[in-house]
Amino acid sequence: MVKARNAAGPWSPPLLVKAAKGWIDPCPFWDDDGRAYLVNAMAASRSGIKSILVVSRMSADGTSLLDDGVLVFDGHDRNPTTEGPKFYKRNGYYYIFAPAGGVETGWQLALRSRNVYGPYEQRVVLAQGKTQINGPHQGGWVETLSGESWFTHFQDKGPYGRVVHLQPVKWIDDWPVIGADGEPVLKNGKPKVGKTWPVVTPPDSDEFNSTHLGLQWQWQANPKANWAFPAGQLGFLRLFNVPLPEGFQNFWDVPNLLLQKFPAPEFMVTTRLTFTPRADGEKTGLIVMGLDYAYLSIEKRADGLLLSQTVCKDAENHTPERAGPGISVPGNIFYLRVRVANDAVSNFSFSTDGVKFTPVGESFTVRQGRWIGAKVGIFAVGPGNVRECGYADFDWFRVE
Repeated sequence: MVKARNAAGPWSPPLLVKAAKGWIDPCPFWDDDGRAYLVNAMAASRSGIKSILVVSRMSADGTSLLDDGVLVFDGHDRNPTTEGPKFYKRNGYYYIFAPAGGVETGWQLALRSRNVYGPYEQRVVLAQGKTQINGPHQGGWVETLSGESWFTHFQDKGPYGRVVHLQPVKWIDDWPVIGADGEPVLKNGKPKVGKTWPVVTPPDSDEFNSTHLGLQWQWQANPKANWAFPAGQLGFLRLFNVPLPEGFQNFWDVPNLLLQKFPAPEFMVTTRLTFTPRADGEKTGLIVMGLDYAYLSIEKRADGLLLSQTVCKDAENHTPERAGPGISVPGNIFYLRVRVANDAVSNFSFSTDGVKFTPVGESFTVRQGRWIGAKVGIFAVGPGNVRECGYADFDWFRVE
């Protein structure tokens, strides 16, 4: 548990509420009488137990559990992999909303009881049905100030990640009816919040003219100093050719990949860079990253710069990369491009003038990462054991 007076922080250091392995997806609940409870699921990969929900008494300040928990729901028969519970109370009923059946093919349950420990009635309140919205998974109920009820959940779309949906909710006989009679909808009137909000999307393109990285960027692992420096007043982002990890097999274990989530089902990324290597084996490029990944890179060789596509399948199993035939390229300013079509089919190309682009390599279908969608981004790496690292200056990264 962490707490703060302000949502923007500062937040307190994490406090251990329950020492247990494989207890997942906790949700606290404070009852009308001031008593507090916590509901959680179990992960078999860590506890050897799954498909059950446990309710524990909790101290009113949320700092500790007061007992060892009570099993209130067992989904083994009809609702395997029940997880992600959310705890509520409405009209004298206790409700636990929980998904079952797995993130790709599952459904959403609502459980209700007059007693916090049950027994709980159960009902499937949201399922794919005849729609294209598989899952739907890990949702939560929200009631607006105007009295409307809404349900938010995600849909696992493989390389496109876990896409968030908002569904209308009606209450009939004290049961939630979500979407269109229990099937998710793709279009609906917005919540009535007393104001109209413009349509916006998260940032993706970056001109690298700022003194800090945009929030769309994510390092592959916890960042270290000297990987990159914004040079906003100079108009670029500098990535240094950081030495590859010892025992390098593929980019699954490379931390200094600067990535962002796929922004749409179909898109194109173009980036302009200036490459200044110091040692043979240093390279920089544009990558689509996941369990299967591919990248377009420029590498310094003894006889000049070589541009090529590299592909890796089953990267998490430390499968070696496979490099395609290289192309000798002049100069040190390059435009790298990847087009991503439906079903995450990717095609790379490059240019030395930003006008004429030459295709490179094979069509490649990227897979999602672990627990996440695929990502697209940039990198600069080197062989190690060098006195001074070279670098790549990225002028911009544009998404269309």
